[in-house]
Amino acid sequence: MKKGINIWSFPQGMTIAESIRTAKDAGFEGIELALNESGELSLETTEQEIHEIKSHLEQADIEICGLATGLYWSYSMTSESEATRTKAMDITRKQLELAAAFNVDTILVIPGAVGVDFIPDSEVVDYERAYDRALECITALAPDAKAAGVNIGIENVWNKLFLSPLELRTFIDTVGSGYVGSYFDVGNVLHSGYPEQWIRILGKRIKKVHFKDYRRQAGGLHGFVDLLAGDVNYPAVVEALNTVGYDGYVIGEMIPSYTHHGKQIIYNTSRAMDAILGRI
Repeated sequence: MKKGINIWSFPQGMTIAESIRTAKDAGFEGIELALNESGELSLETTEQEIHEIKSHLEQADIEICGLATGLYWSYSMTSESEATRTKAMDITRKQLELAAAFNVDTILVIPGAVGVDFIPDSEVVDYERAYDRALECITALAPDAKAAGVNIGIENVWNKLFLSPLELRTFIDTVGSGYVGSYFDVGNVLHSGYPEQWIRILGKRIKKVHFKDYRRQAGGLHGFVDLLAGDVNYPAVVEALNTVGYDGYVIGEMIPSYTHHGKQIIYNTSRAMDAILGRI
């Protein structure tokens, strides 16, 4: 498995170029970038801007190992608003386009929500209606993914949807495309399950993996902690990944970052991942 780091792990305001250089210096082989509504990598990004980012990557000798986005929290495929659902699908298509340009094999997609506790006044959608809408949207997007040669990876998040690995497995199999799978987040299942079990159940459907850690006793968003400081059984996680034959990127997603000396979390995460992967 290769070792990557998510762009959200870096101090707020750090440029993509500086983040790339820091990731390389910390020992990462890849960096996961994120699509934003505006900024360096956005819905309006030009070919010239893509070229500039690729130049920074080439100079640092590091890969883009994934393309995420936080826009699905604002634009949901399960929304009661048809315009919002259409916007969410347009975001996915833009992700696919950019991923193909960067030669990234998988994008991170959140296909909606039943409800989101950590977003005030978040829309609440009937569970069955949310599932059906997510299935309709992802099924419609699967041909776009195939045409781009890029996987859609559905991330398990705190959206009150896909509450078990059996449900997510059924959803992926119902879509029925080799270009739709799981963007599995290890830390996100700790509050309600065991990541090593999810890995064995999802198996070959896993396209990409996020490494986080979580302390159950803390609860809520405060439960997310540094790698190896929480309750994730990382020896069991690595064993499960090896069992299902996963040999792609594992990507540290460290949220929240440190209040002071923010870059230090990048170096600490790199060393922790070396320990988890048996590199030291």
